[in-house]
Amino acid sequence: MSRIHAGKMDGKVALVTGAGSGIGKAAALRLAREGAKVALFGRRPGPIEEAAAEIRAGGGDALAISVDVGDLDAYVRAINEVHAHFGRLDALVNNAMVEGPKSIMDLSLADWHDAFRVNVDAVFVSTREAFKLMSQTGGGSVVNISSTCGMKALENMAAYSASKAALQHFSAVAAMESPAYNVRVNCIVPGFVATEALVGYAGGDQNVLDAIGRGVPMGRLGRPEELAAAILFLCSDDSSYVNGAALPVDGGHLMRINTATPG
Repeated sequence: MSRIHAGKMDGKVALVTGAGSGIGKAAALRLAREGAKVALFGRRPGPIEEAAAEIRAGGGDALAISVDVGDLDAYVRAINEVHAHFGRLDALVNNAMVEGPKSIMDLSLADWHDAFRVNVDAVFVSTREAFKLMSQTGGGSVVNISSTCGMKALENMAAYSASKAALQHFSAVAAMESPAYNVRVNCIVPGFVATEALVGYAGGDQNVLDAIGRGVPMGRLGRPEELAAAILFLCSDDSSYVNGAALPVDGGHLMRINTATPG
């Protein structure tokens, strides 16, 4: 990572879940480059420790905490640990998620509940905690990472899609209540981004990934760093009058009308 410099997040503390890879890691690194002290949460200690080490090597301050956000009590305790360690919390990025493509006929009730516990319940408890903690130090920003699947249907993604739709509507309601705590709540809506999760969805087949990219109006997959730039915007004071937004970062994917190819 490049050296830390005074930037858009100077003096602020940011917490990013699912920070060991993909969008979460890119967001943690970008926020750190802009001067934030960053807490990185993830289930696997190795990847978040490596990302934290990269931040420290660039002159930044990072705290890695191994936690499953689906363990809601443990998640709340970890958030408070960050607040105790740094003395404040200014930005919360709820990026951790459960995907697991399955058809409805193959989807168990446990699978369904698991998606909602991580993708919705964890966002609820962390947003509530953020209101309490951020209000003590002047306010802050909550950024919830949704998906185009929360707005458009995709086969074999029932639990993921339904949970992401719930996350977006919860975020909208939270944005109506958050100004009382001087907090803003917004969503990022990624499309198809070159991450481990998408590779898993494609079964590791590069031909499938290339085809998915060609189906995006911009003709390619998104890059985690492009999502990180949008997350930075919503975490920083640059978006001081943005509240309740669901910002697509999808290369135009949501706007396309899919039609059969003639001939």
